[in-house]
Amino acid sequence: SQPRLGELTISHITPSSVQLEWSVPKGTFDSFTLQYRDVQGQPHALRVDGGSRTVTVPGLLPSHRYKFNLYGMWGRKRLGPISTDAVTGMWMDEQGDVSALHRVLSFAALVKSEVEPPSQPYLGELTASHVTRDSVQLEWSVPKGKFDSFKVQYKDEQDQLQVLPVDGDSRTVTVPGLLPSHHYKFNLYGMWGQKRLGPISTDTVTGESSCMLYLCLLQAQAEEEPPSQPRLGELTASHITPDSVQLEWSVPEGTFDSFTVQYKDAQGQPQVLPVDGGSRTVTVP
Repeated sequence: SQPRLGELTISHITPSSVQLEWSVPKGTFDSFTLQYRDVQGQPHALRVDGGSRTVTVPGLLPSHRYKFNLYGMWGRKRLGPISTDAVTGMWMDEQGDVSALHRVLSFAALVKSEVEPPSQPYLGELTASHVTRDSVQLEWSVPKGKFDSFKVQYKDEQDQLQVLPVDGDSRTVTVPGLLPSHHYKFNLYGMWGQKRLGPISTDTVTGESSCMLYLCLLQAQAEEEPPSQPRLGELTASHITPDSVQLEWSVPEGTFDSFTVQYKDAQGQPQVLPVDGGSRTVTVP
């Protein structure tokens, strides 16, 4: 069943960072994405793995208010957000003089880009470092400079564009929820201020599913000894939630290579859900 986000809280604050914690009262997420805006109003996205419940956001300005939004990634769905606000702390010198040092540091941070504008970074090469039947791990290089964040774009099997945000310090990301034996093209963009640089691209084909290998074995066996025709039993809805239905069915005789569940969504569009031949239950999300 669909997981659920709990509460997002601030567990620790310094003049330049905020540590966030959150709860997941129900289920598990594949990953999380934390979004916020910097002092120039530019959006930032920080990706966190699904087993984590805390993250530290570095590189913030002292005495500045930030709003943080946390999304949970579950399959191809983005759930949430849950949100919280925080004000970073103030710098103090040895005599406890807050205002003078704070004004100097804040002013220096705001005008640094005007005094010493950083040179434009550039992207290196994008490669598929690890491929399974339902996921691809991508790696890339940044030979020069630093990006604020990255975006991975690709099209799914319905030709719909998918976008995966990645924080600027990362050089690898895993794209989950892919189809077996399917060709994908991945484009990586680097976000630098208000500019989107790139893309760099790579192509890959996901691995063959165990179900497909099983069907090949069945086909070879069928040539030697043709089996008797199997028979479907009864289809029932065993569990229903507001956004999913769990189906169960029986096979009184024989075995099937696979099953196909067909239904129409809320827009009247037909949907097809493949199920391997050994299963007797499936959840329609």
